[in-house]
Amino acid sequence: MVTIDEAEVMLNEITDELTPDFFTALNGGVCLLPQVKIHPESRGNNLYIMGEYHRDAMGRYIYIYYGSFARVHGSLPPEEFKKQLRKTLLHEFTHHFENRAGERGLEIKDAINMERYKNQTRGRRYKGRWGL
Repeated sequence: MVTIDEAEVMLNEITDELTPDFFTALNGGVCLLPQVKIHPESRGNNLYIMGEYHRDAMGRYIYIYYGSFARVHGSLPPEEFKKQLRKTLLHEFTHHFENRAGERGLEIKDAINMERYKNQTRGRRYKGRWGL
C-alpha cells in the first residue's frame, strides 16, 4: 500500500507537471490530509470523498483525502494509485477554473451524478449513461 508520505511525493510530482496558471488565485494551494471523508449522503458509508475544492473567507484551496484514497485505491500498484491522484486533482482544478470563470458545469454534473447514486441506492436503476 502507498503510504501517506509516498502519496505526498506523488502529489508533488503531479503538481510540478502543471503550469503556474493552474495555481493562479489558489492561495491555499493543494493540501494532502490524512483522514477518510465519507460523503454526507452516502448510503452504507461507501461513498468516499477523494478531494474537494474550497472557496471561503480563507481563500481558495484543494483538499485531497489520503485516507479515502487508501480505502478505495489502497490495493493498487503505485503507478495506478498515482493515476487516481492525478484524476482527482485535475477534477478539483476544474472546479477551481470554473469557479474563477463564474461557471458551474462540473458542479452541476457532480450533482446529477449524486442524484443517480441516490436513485440507484433507493432501488431505482438509472437507465441512461453514467457521466464522469
